[in-house]
Amino acid sequence: MPGIDAKSDAIYDLVEEGSGVEQLATGFTFTEGPVWHPEEQVLYFSDMPADIRRKVTLDGVVTEVRNPSFKCNGMVLDHDLDLLVCEHVTSSLVRERRDGVREILAYHWQGKYLNSPNDVTVRSDGTIYFSDPWYGRFPGFGIERERELGWQGVFRIPPGGGQDELDLAVAEDEFEMPNGLCFSPDESLMYINDTPHAHIKVFDVNADGTLSNGRMFFEGVGTGVIEEGIPDGMKVDELGNVWVTGPKGVWVISPEGEHLGTVEVPENVGNHSWGGPDWHTLFIPSSTSVYTITTKVGPRREPYMR
Repeated sequence: MPGIDAKSDAIYDLVEEGSGVEQLATGFTFTEGPVWHPEEQVLYFSDMPADIRRKVTLDGVVTEVRNPSFKCNGMVLDHDLDLLVCEHVTSSLVRERRDGVREILAYHWQGKYLNSPNDVTVRSDGTIYFSDPWYGRFPGFGIERERELGWQGVFRIPPGGGQDELDLAVAEDEFEMPNGLCFSPDESLMYINDTPHAHIKVFDVNADGTLSNGRMFFEGVGTGVIEEGIPDGMKVDELGNVWVTGPKGVWVISPEGEHLGTVEVPENVGNHSWGGPDWHTLFIPSSTSVYTITTKVGPRREPYMR
């Protein structure tokens, strides 16, 4: 049975010793993009190859939400509980408003289509950041087609902005395949992982939302081989620990860069996100299933959680 692979006793300040994940729902193709809706009390998640978005309750009741879903991947809610969605098929980041209006926030850079927005996060002031690898141009996970940009970046949209205000957050050549991204609890730092290089970099977040002083935070989240488990989805808890997908489950890394342990999961993990009434349930979409584990610690409070 999967449990906690402890590298340090400090992991047990975050999860109960002897605990492990439980399967909440299964029967999917590849699950991703989890986000807990605090009003509806459900978890929204993507099933990319199936081209379906679903939601699941805490007691495991699954409902289809959008079909087709443009093979959506990462999702997050903004301050107004409107849904921000990374779409592989359209190479776009969109906002789905609660009134049903669909707004395209970003789809090209300097006259060329984006690769395929992958994961997205929002700062307290409303600034949006998203990664743009080209996994959505792979067969199955998107639509196979030629890239236009020729590099894979991380982008920033200022508060209230959209396509016209889109800007690069880091240099074009900073990452091979940028993927998961998240803030420290005080939003002074942003962590961004690179899947094939199996490492995490950290940047200072300036007052205007720009990123600077990029440096290595952690190396060796596996080897970058997809079948072994890779750095993909990533979140930070309220104490500043980084939780990132990797071989055998979800790796937990201290703010000082120490691997505290791994929450073991029986399938390869694509992403994870906290939710539940008290924000202490970690939802872990993993290949064909969604798993959960109760944690002693909650998440970095994102704008929609307030």
